[in-house]
Amino acid sequence: MKLPITRELFNQIILPVYAPAQFIPVKGKGSRVWDQQGEEYIDFAGGIAVNALGHCHPKLIAALHEQSEKIWHVSNVFTNEPALILAQKLIDNTFAERVFFANSGAEANEAAFKLARHYAIEKYSPYKTKIIAFYQAFHGRTLFTVSVGGQAKYSDGFGPKPADIVHVPFNDLDAVKAVIDDHTCAVVLEPVQGEGGLSSATPEFLAGVRQLCDQFNALLVFDEVQCGMGRTGSLFTYQQYGITPDILTSAKALGGGFPMSAMLTTHNVAAVMHPGVHGTTYGGNPLACAVGNAAFDIINSPEVLEGVSKRRAIFIEELEKINAKFNVFREYRGKGLLLGAELQLPYHGKARDFLTMAAECKVMILNAGPNVLRFTPSLIIPEEDIKEGMARLAKAVEKVVNS
Repeated sequence: MKLPITRELFNQIILPVYAPAQFIPVKGKGSRVWDQQGEEYIDFAGGIAVNALGHCHPKLIAALHEQSEKIWHVSNVFTNEPALILAQKLIDNTFAERVFFANSGAEANEAAFKLARHYAIEKYSPYKTKIIAFYQAFHGRTLFTVSVGGQAKYSDGFGPKPADIVHVPFNDLDAVKAVIDDHTCAVVLEPVQGEGGLSSATPEFLAGVRQLCDQFNALLVFDEVQCGMGRTGSLFTYQQYGITPDILTSAKALGGGFPMSAMLTTHNVAAVMHPGVHGTTYGGNPLACAVGNAAFDIINSPEVLEGVSKRRAIFIEELEKINAKFNVFREYRGKGLLLGAELQLPYHGKARDFLTMAAECKVMILNAGPNVLRFTPSLIIPEEDIKEGMARLAKAVEKVVNS
């Protein structure tokens, strides 16, 4: 017996680790999405910063179609042209000299953390293994990455955690100074904390952390899974600070909607690796890299990158109109189109309520913790879609406020 494909079916057959919206999206075009009943939604969520070019961008479709008739998969026993082309683009446009492809942000971060420890052990000492990370960080869901992430709610309850990981408050340089020592292999951070409320690193903090890493021969690892690939107005966020990491991870928007990720590093750091030390079956998949190449070329253009700040300004202008009526927002956070609106104290803990009501009013948004609404739309979302989506959000805010 074939069951009808409904939201209720999810509750019966999918592992209960998600609480998805009550509608099922079935079609998307640009920044608009349609559900099973043909209802239209404005997408301000972007697949959590993944759909940087919206849904079904024609150049990404063309790239996928063209590659699908060539070769789909070869594994890491062989290399392939799309992977080499994309790796070279990443190297030409960043500090990087070596690239490792994987399938998700967690896998890219897992590779980064393993590399940082292996480098320190090979170059300095078997006891140089301490990783300094930050509260409210998020680096993935593997046991290693969730342990480095500074949110106990995601890491507790799974038995012993990987050891020698220390957490300190974000943007607190004195806290880093208090724990860094000659046993530290890496300091790991997000320039903009994605899941942790969209707090941005201060220039002074990043400069200080870079200096401390140099002083103690530790590697500086930037997790740009969410804030990279044009999301904040530059190809990668580190480029706005004048601070260069030793390792950087990218995912989400890298594939424009196709699952893929990358870890970038230098020749010096990569030199400790050799065949068999790390790997992945699907990483560098030709289909993913073909789409990634098309996405990269569009995102890494002045038109798109310069348009991010213009669109952010429109979002904030529209949010301010809502705030003038309902006084729900306390401040705006993040950078570019990684935008957070912190709720006023009376609405703390209710971010999910706003998200749910927004979906009922046909606009898709996110939250970043219990107190912040998060907007990660397409980097090329049309102005008319922003204004229409904000009109729908205003209705949702009114319903929450009056409930």
